[in-house]
Amino acid sequence: MDDYQLKELLARGETLQVEFKSDLKCLSDRDLIAAVVALANTEGGELLLGVEDDGSVTGLHANHQDTSGLAALIANRTSPPLSVRIERCSSGPQSIARIRVPKSRQLVATSEGLLQRRRLKADGRPEAVPFYPHEFTQRQSDLGLTDPSALPLFDLTAEDLNPLERQRIREAIRRYGGDSTLIPLADDELDGALGLVSTVEGVRRPTLAGLLFLGREEQLRQHVPASEVAFQVLEGTDVRVNEFFRKPLLQAFEEIERLFAARVTEMEVQVGLFRVPIPNFERRAFREAFVNALVHRDYARLGAVHVRIDGDGMTISNPGGFVEGVTLHNLLVTEPRPRNPLLADIAKRIGLAERTGRGIDRIFEGLLRYGRPAPDYSRSDSTSVVLRMSNAESDHDFLELVLRHEERTGYAMPLDSLIILSRLRQERRLTTNDLAPSIQKTEQEARAALEKLAEAGLVEAHGGGRARAYTLSAKIYRKTGQKAAYIRQAGFDPIQQEQMVLTYIAKHESIKRADVAELCRLSLPQAYHLLKRLKDEGKIVQHGVKRHAFYTRT
Repeated sequence: MDDYQLKELLARGETLQVEFKSDLKCLSDRDLIAAVVALANTEGGELLLGVEDDGSVTGLHANHQDTSGLAALIANRTSPPLSVRIERCSSGPQSIARIRVPKSRQLVATSEGLLQRRRLKADGRPEAVPFYPHEFTQRQSDLGLTDPSALPLFDLTAEDLNPLERQRIREAIRRYGGDSTLIPLADDELDGALGLVSTVEGVRRPTLAGLLFLGREEQLRQHVPASEVAFQVLEGTDVRVNEFFRKPLLQAFEEIERLFAARVTEMEVQVGLFRVPIPNFERRAFREAFVNALVHRDYARLGAVHVRIDGDGMTISNPGGFVEGVTLHNLLVTEPRPRNPLLADIAKRIGLAERTGRGIDRIFEGLLRYGRPAPDYSRSDSTSVVLRMSNAESDHDFLELVLRHEERTGYAMPLDSLIILSRLRQERRLTTNDLAPSIQKTEQEARAALEKLAEAGLVEAHGGGRARAYTLSAKIYRKTGQKAAYIRQAGFDPIQQEQMVLTYIAKHESIKRADVAELCRLSLPQAYHLLKRLKDEGKIVQHGVKRHAFYTRT
């Protein structure tokens, strides 16, 4: 790390992954090891030894000037041994130790048994806090090392569960098209097949998933106080509906679905020979989003799953951030990683959730095919997942475009295509580099999806190489009555470009490459080649070179 990079890092201050430690009075081995353990048990990061809390560099104590032994000290004083990388950096006359700590895949303690983790305080500053035993399962679940929903509850037996909820499960399988082979099973067979009950030392005890599906309200309140669901309807600052439920999952799901269905309105539009309903909220997208919140929430963290409807749309949130390996940037492409695998499996077998584990695709499709904005997860953080679904007015022309394409091909339009068409509809002209992050795939995959849309006559390509851009096709602009908009986005043919350059020079006496790029909607390399061709043909004369070049008529 050079001096500039170090100053940048110090200027950003302490974060969840960056810790400053003063060494003026020689930081004790115990405090040093504790700080390293806290980083390893959170997200990993960097410990800068010899830096004050305000980011000022005061340097290493004489006892720490030789940093070669620090890595061995840390490995010997942590359990299991933690391997860190240490780099000595200079800032003016002072030196600091940059200790890079990896994120641990298991809980790490000091040799004295101290367990710590890092968290952000209310003011946004980080702190180290004890790692309590009840948080161990949560941490292991986030890392995908254990399934908390499959753990047996030793205070209850299978006889304590509500048999009426088993019948509700059977009815749900019929209603939602679940695994029909489960319906004729006896109660104990159904419990075993779904993992609702496990046998421990000869006693049949409910798992956490079993209690969530078959428990009575008083049992849920006592053993899973976090199993709460809220439904709210807001009109401005007024709360019209504010219902809270602490019931078995299927019963809670049905209650919330009933309240949601009462707020769904539809209008119909004519597409060809058919009348197509357009809901303000797509039912399947809601179901997938709500079931995701129920089965992927952190049941060790207090708080309710919230469904909130207001004038701009619907928000569904649940306690517990994304599990390890899932981020905002790979939601669409990462393999399913449920926090509660057994709970997720039960929801799929009953028919509540998408069996392929790609319910996220259905949520996106439920909004994009109607020409609405994509689902927004940007408000999610390490403690909660927050999904915002807009109920903006649908784009009937866009829906008709999708339906006619599906009718012509006999297949549902792929999600990548919906995302690409939606962005081109909003932003008009984009390159593969612009579109690849939206579908969360490589530029090569984005280009392949774009070329398929071009073959289908839905988009058109303009230019070549890395500057190759795409717009919606002339056919689509024509159908929506936006012929002039197409010309503005598609640009102009070479003859038109030539005439525009010559006309510009006639009016303004000269032109520069940047002027040509803006005038003809070209990249700077394309503008250069246009000017070179006109110069070679003797129609214009170049004055100056490189950045200072300008062109006049001959």
